[in-house]
Amino acid sequence: MDVPGLLEAASLLVPESTATDDDLTVRDVWDCLAQDDWEFALNLLEEHRDGPALPLAFWETLADAAGRLRMRRSTAWCHWRAYETRHGVIRAELSLPENSPRRTPIPGHGVLRPVWDIGHRTPTGDTAFAIASLWVEGRDALEPGERASIRLAPLTPSLWGHLQPGQRFTMHERRPVTATATVLEVRPAAADG
Repeated sequence: MDVPGLLEAASLLVPESTATDDDLTVRDVWDCLAQDDWEFALNLLEEHRDGPALPLAFWETLADAAGRLRMRRSTAWCHWRAYETRHGVIRAELSLPENSPRRTPIPGHGVLRPVWDIGHRTPTGDTAFAIASLWVEGRDALEPGERASIRLAPLTPSLWGHLQPGQRFTMHERRPVTATATVLEVRPAAADG
């Protein structure tokens, strides 16, 4: 299937019945496609944030279209959202203090996979770290001294099922704590994921 066909197919998976006046509609996407504005149509579709969860096929189709358009960040974002559809969503606010052991920005697009202390212990009582990639929402990077909302993609999602909004946990790259996080939202996997 060509890029316009992929974008049309994805747009048909957005439920019209739940759209408000400000939401994306199939007509909006098709207007872009009629003008051969494929990148804008893709951007409209990938910005779907609220409302009911979209099916896995939506995100996989968008990832395919973004890849064909050589839009690396969009491709990564759509793969990220497909992962969330299959495994659930974990959002948190991450605070990277200025005096953190990390002196460089945290890259924002899912390339960093640090370890996290989310409360698990080994049989001897030591910290049992869990691994998760992170995506910084709305930014390219998180600088030391800043805070931002993040999304997490755990390597082993079942280890993260106990998290609740308001719960605090820590990010580690070496021995001392690198950053602290507070859970904002936890959503289970979508039914078709």
